[in-house]
Amino acid sequence: MKKVPILKKGCSKFWYFTVVFLLWFLLLYFFFNSGSKLDKKDDFLLKHHYDNFVDTDESSFGGVNRNSNEETGHVASDSIMDMDTKATGNPVDNFFTGGDWDKYLREVSNAGKESKHENQIHLTENEARSINKVFGEGNREESGNARSTARENQVKKPFDHSLPREARRRRVKKPAREKRVKKQVDHSLPREEKVIEEVIEQPNKEDQIRRQTNSDSHPESCVGRYIYIHNLPSRFNGDLVRHCQSLNEWSNMCPYLSNFGFGPQLKNSERTLSNTGWYDTNQFMLEIIFHHKMKQYKCLTNDSSLASAIFVPYYSGLDVARYLWNADKKMKDYYSRHLVKWLRESPEWKRLWGSDHFMVAGRITWDFRRLTNNNNDWGNQLMILPESRNMTVLTIESSPWNNNDFAVPYPTYFHPSSDNEVFQWQNRMRRLKRQFLFSFAGGPRPDLPDSIRTDIIEQCQAAREKCLLLECITGSSNCYEPVNLMKMFQSSTFCLQPPGDSYTRRSTFDSILAGCIPVFFHPGSSYAQYLWHFPRDYTKYSVFIPANKIKDEKVSIERTLSRIPIQRVWAMREEVIKLIPGMVYADPSYGLETLKDAFDLTIDGVLERVEKIKMDIKAGKNFSEDIEEYTWKKNLFGTEGKHEWDHFFDRSKMIMY
Repeated sequence: MKKVPILKKGCSKFWYFTVVFLLWFLLLYFFFNSGSKLDKKDDFLLKHHYDNFVDTDESSFGGVNRNSNEETGHVASDSIMDMDTKATGNPVDNFFTGGDWDKYLREVSNAGKESKHENQIHLTENEARSINKVFGEGNREESGNARSTARENQVKKPFDHSLPREARRRRVKKPAREKRVKKQVDHSLPREEKVIEEVIEQPNKEDQIRRQTNSDSHPESCVGRYIYIHNLPSRFNGDLVRHCQSLNEWSNMCPYLSNFGFGPQLKNSERTLSNTGWYDTNQFMLEIIFHHKMKQYKCLTNDSSLASAIFVPYYSGLDVARYLWNADKKMKDYYSRHLVKWLRESPEWKRLWGSDHFMVAGRITWDFRRLTNNNNDWGNQLMILPESRNMTVLTIESSPWNNNDFAVPYPTYFHPSSDNEVFQWQNRMRRLKRQFLFSFAGGPRPDLPDSIRTDIIEQCQAAREKCLLLECITGSSNCYEPVNLMKMFQSSTFCLQPPGDSYTRRSTFDSILAGCIPVFFHPGSSYAQYLWHFPRDYTKYSVFIPANKIKDEKVSIERTLSRIPIQRVWAMREEVIKLIPGMVYADPSYGLETLKDAFDLTIDGVLERVEKIKMDIKAGKNFSEDIEEYTWKKNLFGTEGKHEWDHFFDRSKMIMY
């Protein structure tokens, strides 16, 4: 019997495709449902990762993109682009294009974390670079510039509490104080070049504007007080500073030019000084200090016809110091002669032939008074040139016999920036308990037969616990340490000030600064010198013991000082402490308000002298050499008659102690 097939051949094919289709449909159906659930679940995870990536540090990340950081910014941008494309696409599509969904999620998550981490690291490095720029080189004053840069870049940088306390404090400095901050130094320069750039400020439009503003803003108080500053060629001042390494044959003077001639700041580690205002000031920096003080003078004018006096900013002391030990007299006199030639040709000079001109020579007068053309003689001839004799020359020690130079205080270590700093220091000196009756800081002068220093040292040693001796011997630096000197002066009631290589000493002003009563042995050490700064009645603030009585062993220093009544000692000490403001050169960036410092008193003296000269010229009065012989006596006592001090100033027996 023949079998009949259940399905025909064509029918079997139909059912075969039908079954395959159903199976395929079911497979797609179940797979699609599971994919939708996965999509919802992981869409939430993706959104969570994306939100964390952007919102956690969105502003910082935006700041990096705005800063156009090539490395981190590009990585972050690519990561966001990847997430935007893959997160909005169908996970099934990603799978069928060969993607691994779990791997994809891990990559998205890691990309977010890595980009966020890189962004944070980048900002930290930026902050570190800013902090290094502001504080790394010690220039903490530039923090305001760093903050301005951050604002311009729109980067919200957190306040770094890891910064030093001083740095944090300076970052919130009051605007009023910032206006008085000293000129900033470019710390990208080598140290010596920074000092040079700080000191050199050649006249420019800003200086001229400031001059005119100063004079215009004080019209009433500046009447009769206007001063014009000559714009000298740089070879007379700025070039000397640029070559500061050559100013001294034995030491580098460049550090002493820092802080506008004040020198490096002193630390108060032993609490002997104040916390601010103290510097390691070299005694021969007066020209630079005075010049910068002059630039801040409130009655400057740019119109020389309005000026009552004209300032010549020639750094004569820095100039001559290079050749004091040089036998070539041509080099000693070269700049001095070229200066007076330049002045002669200026219209300001021809008005009164220099009688209204003044300048600062920041060394003792004998460095500028070489009387012969002998190469071996000391100094140059600046002071004896005809043009210089017409000017008023300010020195740290003047000649008793000449009337064209006037003594002003040596620079001390203290340069206060406010009246309050002075008042606090004065009160502190009043409260000190002084252990020693007298003290002496100095060394013997065995090569000078008339010197009394050896006698003083012997008397101090004999007084034992009543005298404190700081002997300055070769190879010792004790006498050059400001803290050692100030500590000694503060512990003493009287400080001995005998002549040294010349009549005067810087030690006089350091001791007055410490409230110590000076004891002089020669009237040329003070009384015939600083007439604008010390009282004419020298007994109010000092003790005088004639040097010849010490030399003849007729006077005991200990016995003389011990017999002074305590009430008089207190009165003299109070007078000394009152002198302190007039002994210091205040910081020119700030200045004193109610007090007059050494600069102010000097300007008063110069203006008074120039006015007197103008009146004498109008009256037809002339000066002669005969008058100069008794200059010290006439200035101090107003007479030319005989005096008990005449033997101290016998010009024929002139001896430098």
